[in-house]
Amino acid sequence: MLKSDFAYDLPAELIAQQPLAQRDQARLLHLGRDRVTHWTVADWPELLSPDDLVVVNNTKVIPARLQGVKDSGGAVELLVERIEDERTALCQARASKPLKPGRWLAVGGERLELVERVGEFHRLRFPQPVMAFLQRHGTTPLPPYIDRAAEAADEGRYQTLYASAPGAVAAPTAGLHFSERLLDEVRRRVAGIVEITLHIGAGTFAPMRSEDLDAHQMHAERYEISTAAAEQIRAAAQGRGRIVAVGTTVVRALETAAAEPGGLRAGCGETRLFIKPGFRFSAVDALLTNFHLPESTLLMLVCAFAGQRRVLQAYRSAVAAGYRFFSYGDAMFTERFFDV
Repeated sequence: MLKSDFAYDLPAELIAQQPLAQRDQARLLHLGRDRVTHWTVADWPELLSPDDLVVVNNTKVIPARLQGVKDSGGAVELLVERIEDERTALCQARASKPLKPGRWLAVGGERLELVERVGEFHRLRFPQPVMAFLQRHGTTPLPPYIDRAAEAADEGRYQTLYASAPGAVAAPTAGLHFSERLLDEVRRRVAGIVEITLHIGAGTFAPMRSEDLDAHQMHAERYEISTAAAEQIRAAAQGRGRIVAVGTTVVRALETAAAEPGGLRAGCGETRLFIKPGFRFSAVDALLTNFHLPESTLLMLVCAFAGQRRVLQAYRSAVAAGYRFFSYGDAMFTERFFDV
């Protein structure tokens, strides 16, 4: 398959630049087997069943964006990709000229050492614990398609209400729609809500460089599924309910863990799983997700889940209806279809 098979036309004005004032008032497109219906996210619990188990990603976005100056005087922007240990992190860097190992950067009057280049990243040593440094000098790392600087309101709004595990540089955006009222209503309607963790990296926004899907390699992301969560998910899967994933990150974590011998297990790990049409799902039955970029791996995942023709037709319907797209945009809910 080709990357261009997942293109669609999106007017720039439909890319949401600000979140809605009320989280659960986003629009919701329900993609069924034969038709599309239009709801609001506040109505989503009506589409759930009492035996369903809802799985969410409790990763917490860290203030990962830093503005600094090279020792040569040029400006540099850093985006922390992964904290490796207390004082070391892998970072993306944007500067007029390549950064050289052995040099240093100044951020907020403090020095960061450029240790080495690691693929597309730079390993930096911080003068104090990385998390403490980010809390002092970092800002919310809004996605590149939001063409404004992060504001104070983004610190809370670009975060799910149940975020508790710091480590992501992008939000699991399907969960941004959950208000306390909606969470309470979901708990009342279903068998339970289970939390897992997948720390989203900046690579989630990186465009595919290859036209051929088979040549693409996914960025690595860390995940963790607790023993209690794994037991609840396995028990629900053996019953009559569905495993309902809130976001593509939950899908990737569960399907990675379910691919282990013996089925879904608890534990920590990394996933580079690239889910594209033809993938055989074994863990997730339904998916709540935002609308994704054209030609992106996230859109390919949704197409694998519900059918490429169905999904792209639904996206065209959403464009025609004026839905808001991407991280601060509206949502879609769909079941897994076995005829894709």
